[in-house]
Amino acid sequence: MKLEQIYTGCIAEAAYYITSNGEAAIVDPLRETQPYLDRLTRDGVKLKYIFETHFHADFVSGHIDLAKKTGATIVYGPTTMPTGFEKYVATDGEIFKVGGIEIKAIHTPGHTMESTCYLVSDEEGKEHGLISGDTLFIGDVGRPDLAQHVIADLTQDKLARHLYHSLRTKIMPLSDDLIVYPNHGAGSACGKNMSKETTDTLGNQKKTNYALQEMTEDQFVEAILTGLTTPPQYFPKNVLMNIQGYDTLDSIMEKGQKAYDVTAFEVVANETRALILDTRTPEVFAKGFIPNSINIGVDGSFAMWVGELILDIKQEILIVAENDEKVEEAIIRLSRVGYDHAIGYLEGGFEAWKNAGKEIDIVNRITAKQLEKHCNEEKQIIIDVRKVSEFQSEHLIDAVNIPLNVLNDHLAEFPKEEPFILHCAGGYRSMIAASMLKQRGFDNFVDVIGGFAAIKDTNLAKTDYVCPSTLL
Repeated sequence: MKLEQIYTGCIAEAAYYITSNGEAAIVDPLRETQPYLDRLTRDGVKLKYIFETHFHADFVSGHIDLAKKTGATIVYGPTTMPTGFEKYVATDGEIFKVGGIEIKAIHTPGHTMESTCYLVSDEEGKEHGLISGDTLFIGDVGRPDLAQHVIADLTQDKLARHLYHSLRTKIMPLSDDLIVYPNHGAGSACGKNMSKETTDTLGNQKKTNYALQEMTEDQFVEAILTGLTTPPQYFPKNVLMNIQGYDTLDSIMEKGQKAYDVTAFEVVANETRALILDTRTPEVFAKGFIPNSINIGVDGSFAMWVGELILDIKQEILIVAENDEKVEEAIIRLSRVGYDHAIGYLEGGFEAWKNAGKEIDIVNRITAKQLEKHCNEEKQIIIDVRKVSEFQSEHLIDAVNIPLNVLNDHLAEFPKEEPFILHCAGGYRSMIAASMLKQRGFDNFVDVIGGFAAIKDTNLAKTDYVCPSTLL
């Protein structure tokens, strides 16, 4: 048996590839199917099952395209939800054979009602690992407040109580030496305090995971709901795509990889009202960009921030990228969170635009040392766009916190006449904020290079560090 975790850092997601005796199963695949097809060909195995742990909210699964290309059966745990594709609904405790191994479906409602874990036993019948989906993470468990955004009756209290019993009657009785293989790690918004580790033994989780400690049901509900924030706005939209279906990635790639020269790009942008999405690094973007474009660097948490900030999942998008390879990467990563309407890109990138003599804009930036000098000379308006939890953990005295994900709702809090200073943790998010503010007519600010990481090395007054209770 081979069980391989395929971890994708940009959305903190883990898929699983399992093979035995010429057959394979894949659990929670990403949207792009080619890497899985390549693995199957390389190993000379036939894909038998595509297991889904639940209807995902934070990414669009590749289950539909993968099933069409391989003939594999899509398997969900117990659910009555009608879908736009053929699926097999497993019963609690049902066993699936893949080559010489067995995979047992264990229904664990809580994160969602259909949430299901998969217990993998090797060719000798020894229980090896638990693919735990969003039921059990390393250091955390799945938040129970997402399903209510799709089905109103599924309140977070109801699901938290389901999760309490699922963990204690289905998961904790299992062997301590099982390896836990979760669907997400640190950085995902599907849990509030996940570890950077992506596997662990179940025994160690029983000792260290706060949600698995001895407590009453009411105490569990309080613990699990404390520290939650409003989930990203794209989550329920992704759930519906995973249930109802979607266009093939091949067709999305073909549409998005249409090259436009500068003249055509400008015409298409004006005629379609497409969003110009500049995917270059913050450092490069700041030195020159197309006016009204938004910067979300493809080398960072690109898909998550697209999903947080572009409210219309059907928004047409024109891409500006460093090169053609980055264009392809951007389209794939957009599709992972359901943004399937890229309609082309600027051939030659920003350099072509600049060389054509078109209007450009810049973002003024200062170093942390320059910020210190300015603050010593006179009081500055400083706006910190990090998460509330980061800000509460440690921040500059007198700084104002306007988290990036709610910036659109708080534009009135940014001064129009007075100059102000932006920063985040390292510069990635503050440049997104800077581009959004520029698009809305603000030009009276500077961005701090290196963000709070650089500011911490100055003598500027800061609050005492407090360990955050939530990472959301």
